[in-house]
Amino acid sequence: MSKLKFDQETIKELKKNPNVKRVSELSITYSDEFKEHFVRENANGIMPIEIFRRSGFDVRKLGQERIASSGKRWRK
Repeated sequence: MSKLKFDQETIKELKKNPNVKRVSELSITYSDEFKEHFVRENANGIMPIEIFRRSGFDVRKLGQERIASSGKRWRK
């Protein structure tokens, strides 16, 4: 889990993204559809950060570590 905490503004922004099921100060639960989309796109050579960006996420607020670790889990 990332040590990066989300402020209330970021939490509100993330809740609006249809790829997010739940979000708290410390964690995000992504939709199953997004996870499947991520794995397909990544298998086609799209970089993880680009997949998140194209899916409406502010990658600076998520952080590289969170994006990398999520992708690693989903590819398993």
